[in-house]
Amino acid sequence: MASIATTSNNNRTTESGQNYNFALTVLTSLFFMWGFITCLNDILIPHLKAIFTLNYTQVMLIQFSFFTAYAIISIPAGMMVEKIGYKNGIVIGLITAGIGCLLFYPAAGIQSYYIFLGSLFVLASGITILQVAANPYVAILGKPETASSRLNLTQAFNSVGTTIAPYLGSLIILSLAVKTAVDFKSMSPEQISVYKLAESSAVQVPYLGLAAALFVIAAVFAVIKLPRIEASEVKASGDEGVNYHDMHKSAWGYKHLVFGAIAIFLYVGGEVSIGSFLVNYIGQPFIAGLKESDAGKYVSLYWGGAMIGRFFGSILLSGITNTKKKNIFSALVFILAIILSAVVTDEYKNLSDISIINFSRTLTFLLFVVVNFAAFNFGLRKPARTLTILAICAACLVVASMLTFGAVAMWTILAVGMFNSIMFPTIFTLAIDGLGKHTGQASGILCTAIVGGAILPVVQGFFADNIGIHHAFFIPVLCYIYIAYYGFKGHKPSYITVKA
Repeated sequence: MASIATTSNNNRTTESGQNYNFALTVLTSLFFMWGFITCLNDILIPHLKAIFTLNYTQVMLIQFSFFTAYAIISIPAGMMVEKIGYKNGIVIGLITAGIGCLLFYPAAGIQSYYIFLGSLFVLASGITILQVAANPYVAILGKPETASSRLNLTQAFNSVGTTIAPYLGSLIILSLAVKTAVDFKSMSPEQISVYKLAESSAVQVPYLGLAAALFVIAAVFAVIKLPRIEASEVKASGDEGVNYHDMHKSAWGYKHLVFGAIAIFLYVGGEVSIGSFLVNYIGQPFIAGLKESDAGKYVSLYWGGAMIGRFFGSILLSGITNTKKKNIFSALVFILAIILSAVVTDEYKNLSDISIINFSRTLTFLLFVVVNFAAFNFGLRKPARTLTILAICAACLVVASMLTFGAVAMWTILAVGMFNSIMFPTIFTLAIDGLGKHTGQASGILCTAIVGGAILPVVQGFFADNIGIHHAFFIPVLCYIYIAYYGFKGHKPSYITVKA
């Protein structure tokens, strides 16, 4: 039976000794960009909700349009990548995403919610192609037993983008929405129309900038040289000499892949559902009562927690045996967590009077970081075991938020991000383990499952409209229960004995 053993070297090499450090460094920029773009949706949701006067179900069409692209584009993208190669697939994905960003300009000018949704679909189509090409490429660039560690590291930089996006988006976009919400009752229809045009136009400059960045990165990838590796070269991380990938004619023949696709569906759906509602949830009087521009900044702690967790994952799930080095890296992550919280909560302004009261929010966040660190250590460097532990912790935190009010409800839901951290890369590598020549098809299947981010937020939006936003979070709880099952048992493949 094959399993992922996450021992790792500092230099990413294959058995032939080829060094892939440069390729991995360049690929990391892609993870940052699509993380940044994806999490801007969490800021678009309350912004467009105010502009077009939408309920929760209607505004969740933003996530539906974005993540539906994964269902439609992933499998064709997987076939395309197998034909034209990973590098060319990345270039096409970047160009497509850039075109999607450009479409935000006419959408804002016309003030059409449906054109916004169409623009998001095109943008997400480009990101889908990037995911299909980049995720397996990172897994392949090096020894199979270190694939999970590599994806955890690149996903950590993806989280840097998801952390920065809500903070900047709140400063650039949501500040306008707050002003107009206050003045609507005293304004004439003509004045409201003018203000709504100004609000919708607030997204034009940010997305034009993103389009320019994507086109520049596409040009860079078009000219640089990256290693060419065929999917058929991939080996399983388990028993040597058993060709698992020859046992079936299709990737669909592997139960651990199918169960993994369900886990990806639920993971993305649960994570996106929580992130999509955070601004409105934290703004509720019975939670924190924050205005949207301030609540949007706190979303950075949700996604920043995922970044912290992924850095812990890249350290504690790796093969670093030097205890001193591991402790130093872990200490740096704790320092990063303190800085992140102090900046988001504005407690860095209290440096002249350091006390528990003045830094209570940072210390609260740090407490959950300690729990997250302990959970990783309890995982004993075993990805599947760690996945189960983190999923159970995430489910408990969401339940705690649903059963409480005020600061407790706010901090427990924000802390879920830390425990989401390594779920995607871990599920992904467990699901494709041993598929060899079917890896491209398997990647397409797994990326198709990301459509969970389209469906589950709409489902949660329906329940938010009918039973209230507070208790609608039972949807992510169900997701984490299944993910815990996948880490405990569902990831274990049943191999067919092949006789010589």
